[in-house]
Amino acid sequence: MQFPEELRYTTTHEWIKLQGTEAVVGITAHAQQELRDIVFIELPKVGTVVKQAAAVAVIESVKAAFDIYAPVSGTIKRVNEAVTGSPQRVNQDCYGVGWLFAIEPSDSQEFSRLLSVEAYRQKLQAETH
Repeated sequence: MQFPEELRYTTTHEWIKLQGTEAVVGITAHAQQELRDIVFIELPKVGTVVKQAAAVAVIESVKAAFDIYAPVSGTIKRVNEAVTGSPQRVNQDCYGVGWLFAIEPSDSQEFSRLLSVEAYRQKLQAETH
């Protein structure tokens, strides 16, 4: 399973990538594989101020609905409207065209406390054993 080295990860299976003053967020390959066929995505509104670990979006698959949590506190700057019209993009490329939203972080310390790729892999391994 693919987990890009340059990303940071949450224990709830979101990824985040800093790009200048904002950070792009999506769900990991593990999460999209667990969800399987994604049929609906509800994204946060641009301008919404969110707190780290707060539920900010919802993804529904044919199996169930799951909350998506903010990896860091900040303000929602952009959302990926393409995934609301074609939710399967998340299954096809969760690290590329399947990103969910971009946030302007308000606390740089939060990012440094997220999981590295190695820590995330260890967490997954512990969950499956």
